[in-house]
Amino acid sequence: MAQQLSDTELEIMKIVWGDPSEVTLFSYIMDALAAKGRPCQKNTLIVLLSRLMNKGFLRAKKIGRRNEYMALVSESAYQTAQTKDFLDKLYEGSAKGLVAGLIAGDLLTDEEYAELKKLLEKGKEGL
Repeated sequence: MAQQLSDTELEIMKIVWGDPSEVTLFSYIMDALAAKGRPCQKNTLIVLLSRLMNKGFLRAKKIGRRNEYMALVSESAYQTAQTKDFLDKLYEGSAKGLVAGLIAGDLLTDEEYAELKKLLEKGKEGL
């Protein structure tokens, strides 16, 4: 699953991932986009949702006159795949290179640095 999402597609997926119910209604997505200051025309959203289904991120189920959408890819699975792709492209797969860049660029707060250090000391069981 190396599919890249556009910024708007990712915004829609974040809404679906963040929906506490098991299925997400079209109207919920419309309202959530508007609440985030990113209102979307109905036809535009239909096209975007269709793209997400074609990419394998969503499944739709028609109930009467409404569509219910379900995520087929979890947020963590997408984040992991995108992080791996990012590491491969920019750091030749080296997580060490990424962390060194964050530290050298002074891109971590003191709290983030301390948390990262604890995670590294605990290893995988710290997750």
